Amino acid sequence: MWWTNGSALPGFVLMGFSDRPQLEQVLFGVILLLYLTTLVGNTTIIVMTLSDAKLRTPMYFFLSHLSFLDLCFTSSIVPQLLVNLGGADKSISYGGCVVQLYVSLALGSTECVLLAVMSYDRYVAVCRPLHYASVMHPRLCHALASLAWLSGVATTLVQSTLTLQLPLCGHCLVDHFFCEVPVLLKLACVDTTFNEAELFVASVLFLLVPVSFILGSYGLIARAVLSISSGEGRRKAFGTCSSHLLVVVIFYGTIIFMYLQPAKSRSKDQGKFVSLFYTVVTPVLNPLIYTLRNKEMKMALKRVLGTASWGAF
Repeated sequence: MWWTNGSALPGFVLMGFSDRPQLEQVLFGVILLLYLTTLVGNTTIIVMTLSDAKLRTPMYFFLSHLSFLDLCFTSSIVPQLLVNLGGADKSISYGGCVVQLYVSLALGSTECVLLAVMSYDRYVAVCRPLHYASVMHPRLCHALASLAWLSGVATTLVQSTLTLQLPLCGHCLVDHFFCEVPVLLKLACVDTTFNEAELFVASVLFLLVPVSFILGSYGLIARAVLSISSGEGRRKAFGTCSSHLLVVVIFYGTIIFMYLQPAKSRSKDQGKFVSLFYTVVTPVLNPLIYTLRNKEMKMALKRVLGTASWGAF
């Protein structure tokens, strides 16, 4: 069967890890646990930032956007993945694949820009503390958040639409666990040089540019931290920065591996396992790092829980 963009497409089969049935059972349990932790952790951050007046600062404003992004991003992929891991049916409808492609790419691209915005916020807070309130005023914060969201929507409208315009070959087997641009390009029956070039340009803009900006910002932060006379203050600042950079390295590193490395240079399973990091692991790391290592968030949680307990009586 040969499918073109003008013929009816019944759907796709997401092969995922179907060639390893025992691994599927293990992945189902691990991913389910991580997904539930992601839901609880990110929802907690959103509730805390909305309910506690002391957390209505630029940092927590962006953090609440990041938590909402992670909730939506992981929920656009993981439920379908769990269904496929837990049963024999690996299929996804054409409409479901289209929605997953548009939504996941928009949210992932938005997070790439938002993490760069958050690094700028931290740079101003550490390197220009006396001017922080005047620089990171509410109007700028809303403008930067809007920029992140609009850029994500713009790139998915371009990339996803161009990908779906390609005629598809009849082997509807997608050798991945969700609908993603690099994987769908392999199903095309025509030359995809233009699409691959466009994907490369978009990857540079949304991956290499933000990660370079983030590393530059944290380099300036590190220089400012080294000037702190207190050894304990330096250790605390470096501990916070290192944990944030860990998430950045995992998130950007794995996506760069998937989007900028030639598909022929990696094995068929490498892309699947690498994709698990930015679709499942980093969404659960963000609330753990930004909450458990954050004294203000811990205090806000105690205040909310204390108020709730007092209200119960």
